[in-house]
Amino acid sequence: MAKDVNILFDELEAVNSPCKDDDSLLHPGNLTSTSDDASRLEAGGETVPEKNKSNGLYFRDGKCRIDYILVYRKSNPQMEKREIFERNIRAEGLQMEKESSLINSDIIFVKLHAPWEVLGRYAEQMNVRMPFRRKIYYLPRRYKFMSRIDKQISSFRRWLPKKPMRLDKETLPDLEENDCYTAPFSQQRIHHFIIHNKDTFFNNATRSRIVHHILQRIKYEEGKNKIGLNRLLTNGSYEAAFPLHEGSYRSKNSIRTHGAVNHRHLLHECWASWGVWYKYQPLDLVRRYFGEKIGLYFAWLGWYTGMLFPAAFIGLFVFLYGVITLDHCQVSKEVCQATDIIMCPVCDKYCPFMRLSDSCVYAKVTHLFDNGATVFFAVFMAVWATVFLEFWKRRRAVIAYDWDLIDWEEEEEEIRPQFEAKYSKKERMNPISGKPEPYQAFADKCSRLIVSASGIFFMICVVIAAVFGIVIYRVVTVSTFAAFKWALIRNNSQVATTGTAVCINFCIIMLLNVLYEKVALLLTNLEQPRTESEWENSFTLKMFLFQFVNLNSSTFYIAFFLGRFTGHPGAYLRLINRWRLEECHPSGCLIDLCMQMGIIMVLKQTWNNFMELGYPLIQNWWTRRKVRQEHGPERKLSFPQWEKDYNLQPMNAYGLFDEYLEMILQFGFTTIFVAAFPLAPLLALLNNIIEIRLDAYKFVTQWRRPLASRAKDIGIWYGILEGIGILSVITNAFVIAITSDFIPRLVYAYKYGPCAGQGEAGQKCMVGYVNASLSVFRISDFENRSEPESDGSEFSGTPLKYCRYRDYRDPPHSLVPYGYTLQFWHVLAARLAFIIVFEHLVFCIKHLISYLIPDLPKDLRDRMRREKYLIQEMMYEAELERLQKERKERKKNGKAHHNEWP
Repeated sequence: MAKDVNILFDELEAVNSPCKDDDSLLHPGNLTSTSDDASRLEAGGETVPEKNKSNGLYFRDGKCRIDYILVYRKSNPQMEKREIFERNIRAEGLQMEKESSLINSDIIFVKLHAPWEVLGRYAEQMNVRMPFRRKIYYLPRRYKFMSRIDKQISSFRRWLPKKPMRLDKETLPDLEENDCYTAPFSQQRIHHFIIHNKDTFFNNATRSRIVHHILQRIKYEEGKNKIGLNRLLTNGSYEAAFPLHEGSYRSKNSIRTHGAVNHRHLLHECWASWGVWYKYQPLDLVRRYFGEKIGLYFAWLGWYTGMLFPAAFIGLFVFLYGVITLDHCQVSKEVCQATDIIMCPVCDKYCPFMRLSDSCVYAKVTHLFDNGATVFFAVFMAVWATVFLEFWKRRRAVIAYDWDLIDWEEEEEEIRPQFEAKYSKKERMNPISGKPEPYQAFADKCSRLIVSASGIFFMICVVIAAVFGIVIYRVVTVSTFAAFKWALIRNNSQVATTGTAVCINFCIIMLLNVLYEKVALLLTNLEQPRTESEWENSFTLKMFLFQFVNLNSSTFYIAFFLGRFTGHPGAYLRLINRWRLEECHPSGCLIDLCMQMGIIMVLKQTWNNFMELGYPLIQNWWTRRKVRQEHGPERKLSFPQWEKDYNLQPMNAYGLFDEYLEMILQFGFTTIFVAAFPLAPLLALLNNIIEIRLDAYKFVTQWRRPLASRAKDIGIWYGILEGIGILSVITNAFVIAITSDFIPRLVYAYKYGPCAGQGEAGQKCMVGYVNASLSVFRISDFENRSEPESDGSEFSGTPLKYCRYRDYRDPPHSLVPYGYTLQFWHVLAARLAFIIVFEHLVFCIKHLISYLIPDLPKDLRDRMRREKYLIQEMMYEAELERLQKERKERKKNGKAHHNEWP
């Protein structure tokens, strides 16, 4: 459709329907653009309002709006580079004005303004899409009927005191800036665009983006690598560079009675306020203020949070089902009543013998997560992940259409300045644009990728080494806690070992994350990606691999390796022929996995929330406190906007990476091991409800305004989500088959229990399961280094001769002592069969759902077809009008020629 629009430009006359400009997005009668005010006053010969000169959004003349701010210190020695850079800025046509800080005279603010000529020239180079004709919507009869119903429902809701999960549109402006066809801006075809006022034609976000594009390509020294604002920020020539917020986010008057002071104030009241946590997000306003990339992030986060409601409800139901059926669980009953079953020590020497009934609490807790509904929930979550991704594609398509991103392609992205500088001598023709551009040789690219892949492999090995260290810690400390003086720790040595290991693991995770970030940045810059999106995708993939392995490696160890390769009493497997490998608790390994997931998930989300909001709040509070001490509280209100924004925290250098990474890792926790921890979706939901408002509050109040940038989707994160969805099917199959006792209980019920051969599987069929799942060991067969200090006489008054352990092995007096029983092989075969059947069944369901759900909603497809049809009609009419004009001209020329004939 974009190509048709461009062709239409050649024929279409500038007869356009009026389209609302950016300033009409503000509350009518409550707020008017100061830039528009200035232009009207200037045209009428009036003086510029004094507020324009004092609010910090304009130059001293009150007419030129500030599009970008650079900050440096006079004491900085890089003065020559700054002078060359600023001289080249003026040469590009940007206007500049400098101002000293009111707090520190050593700080200088450089205010930049882009005149119309500069904006037009670079908007054409950057393919900035601007409106040229109002859209004509096609609404079928059934949608008109539904719209009337929606209006009636909306009028009814006005009588309600609250509107749960509704956007409060009474306080929002009329967001209809998307009701226009757009096309790449062209100065030759400028008469086709809707330009009511040149000062407001490009909104503030677009103006800042154009200025940033210019600054990234200006030289500060002679040389191919001596260009760009980023390098000057890196070497300290400038301290900061940012666009301005539109003013204060606070107002003395209520927004309902007096309207919004500016768009920032509007976002704070209708989006970033805690009082609207249950409302929909004003995504159009977020996109208008922060750009499409940030708007898409919050759209995805809101969609993900909404989709967590059914997952959280089903997970809570599975947990409550375990609570309700706890008293009827035959397995936990037998464990609690097994006072005569003595279990073998779980570590060498210091660990005592223990009654199986001592693990009664752990057996009951295990049943809460490992019950008959677990398999159903695992299948549901695998299907849920697919439905979530498929419906997000539909939601993204609607957003891309509304935000005019359907035809936005990666070819429209600019080449990174670093790539241009590095490969400026090697050029080739771009097959799309036909223009020469820098080119990276294939051999050079391959060699850099090989070095980068080697670095990734090395860092993953570092993670595995860290996990190995945690394993050694668990093996060593379990004996230490068993010999502890405090009875509480001594009697719960395994729980203490698991809890402390998880906390230490969390600290190691956070420390290694700092190292990973630096290594990933180094490797990504070494690859020399061509565009910013390629750089972001490469950096994102590295950081995700590092952090995913770092965060989940110990969880994988507990789920699939803990207690699986320990051997048996009398023939334990040992680490470095010294330390005996850790065993599971007598009630199973699932409790360890639950503890690992619960502690890591809660600590990780708490830490992330503190770092995202708590840390900026503390930093900004400390800055304000220093200002009050040095200059007094009365100076606070007189600061211009650039001073206020400079005292805020800068946005993360990697953009939205940290926000996406936090949510993607949470998605992994929610899906990959959900069979072991059904409450994970509920914890994720509660966190995300808070996360949306935390992020909104942070963006609006605590951070400098980020540079607005375009994007048509969430990038490489979608592919990562699909990979996690596939991995979750495999891991949940293995968790149910290997980690939980679901398969052993099923085999016992149908093959070895009281109901064997009857086709029943109730609780009465589980009678005797605990005894059948435990093997017998003769204490005299212990190795010398494994023999416990206690002889077990405290249980019966005489030394014990036998103890029990979890395994399916023959007794010591059989023909093959401690050999595997037939039940072991039946359980093993059932586990393998379950994994194969589960994976194939779930993957078939996933692919079927993916096939049945179209990527584009039908109404959106109809609207796009309707627009294409209208554009073809306009092209036909324009062509017909051109032919009629040519015919009239030929007739006129023919008559003139006839009159001239003698």
